[in-house]
Amino acid sequence: MGIPESQLDTWSHQGAVKQSCDTYDTVKRCLEANDTKYADKSCKVFLQGSYGNDTNIYAESDVDVVIRTDSIYYYDTSALTPQELQTFNTSFTAATFTYAEYKSQVVQVLQKCFGQDAKPGERAVKIKANGNRRSSDVIVATEFRRYYSGLFVPLYVPGICFFTSTGTRIANYPKQHSANLTTKHQDTNQWFKPMVRILKNMRSKLVNDGVLPVGSAPSYFIEGLLYNVPNDKFGTSYGDTFVAAVNWILAADRTKFVTPSGQHYLARDGAPECWPCSNCNSFIDEIVKLWNNWG
Repeated sequence: MGIPESQLDTWSHQGAVKQSCDTYDTVKRCLEANDTKYADKSCKVFLQGSYGNDTNIYAESDVDVVIRTDSIYYYDTSALTPQELQTFNTSFTAATFTYAEYKSQVVQVLQKCFGQDAKPGERAVKIKANGNRRSSDVIVATEFRRYYSGLFVPLYVPGICFFTSTGTRIANYPKQHSANLTTKHQDTNQWFKPMVRILKNMRSKLVNDGVLPVGSAPSYFIEGLLYNVPNDKFGTSYGDTFVAAVNWILAADRTKFVTPSGQHYLARDGAPECWPCSNCNSFIDEIVKLWNNWG
């Protein structure tokens, strides 16, 4: 039984790229205008998410864009010893430019460019689709540093962070995430990213059929789920890979799974960067049912 290889092959293909690239270029030009109030704040604009990682599918529409300033940084020093923390505190200088000011300036720029199509949401500034422009989510972020013990001084892993509309800080590491997905794709002889797209298309079908709630299985976490599967489970065919990967996931200790960045556990309750365990388990259970009951 199972899902036919022809259907899996269809699901494995990357979604439309040109329209998304054009949308990204339009948003990027807006954010990088020379007359913005934050033009001197060391800002960088880049893609993250499915389009940035080449795991996008046809059902996806949002283009995820990050604008990060390095003039502000937040940090996690919980791994430092008391002496290292003292060294850090001695050298730390608080920024005078605040996140609230920065986000307000970015929102003003986006609304100048896109009018009422640009509105702040819970996590991102959402830009509605219009004409040939796809919908976009713009994350207004700062640098984030996760410190750890060095030989002589504290060292850190660089990432980004942003704040939700309720003030919750969320830190992630998109550069490491993207680089590690590419390495995984290469180490699996290019099977990894097509398999991610297959699972994302399965997710879309389950959402459309009313089986899974919207937003319960974000692409980021689906990438992370497959990232933990050993490389030798990939190959031969999409069907064989699905069975081998899912059987391994079902037998594994999922509490030890990590995100592709290596900086967070994948599934944990109460952590904003992690997949709630019930959502993770439901996704796995439902793709197994979809596979077993196909046709």
